Amino acid sequence: MNLHEYSDAVTHELNKALNQIDPKSVDRMIEALEGADEIFVCGAGRSGFMARAFTMRLMHMGRKVYLVGETVTPNLRQSDVLVVCSGSGETKSLVSMAQKAKSLDAKVVLVTINPESTIGKLADVCVRINAPSPKAAKEGDLKSIQPMGNLFEQSLLLYLDICVMLMMEKKNLTGSEMFTRHANLE
Repeated sequence: MNLHEYSDAVTHELNKALNQIDPKSVDRMIEALEGADEIFVCGAGRSGFMARAFTMRLMHMGRKVYLVGETVTPNLRQSDVLVVCSGSGETKSLVSMAQKAKSLDAKVVLVTINPESTIGKLADVCVRINAPSPKAAKEGDLKSIQPMGNLFEQSLLLYLDICVMLMMEKKNLTGSEMFTRHANLE
């Protein structure tokens, strides 16, 4: 295959994965985010990189948002939400965070391949992305030409960006307004 053939195949996979996400779960996730005083986001590995990008976009929207594990992350409260990005829903450190959030009566949102996972059973809202992953006990039925968890991670990034766009639309927020919060110490 060449560049254009791979590009066509990958974008086709992404389109298929994103179009299979349940719109009701998206609405529930956005409702949880909009109803939270503060938003805490976590993920491990490459899913963690996608979580970091989502955290930054929420900050650009003017939300009080924290990436779990950073030294400036405050304590989670009952009025907050924890967003967990985990293909498997079984990553031990993330399971522990979700359990702690539930013990504090905070909401837990999971974006995953496997809603039946340990975190999925704890979550108040679960968004399923149909994608294969070598670490997910239950893989999606969507096949991918890409290695490992690429399709999930790419779909995760695009899905979270789309959530930001949906929230921007609801709040009549423009990219220009968001840019006023962009880092200026670069």
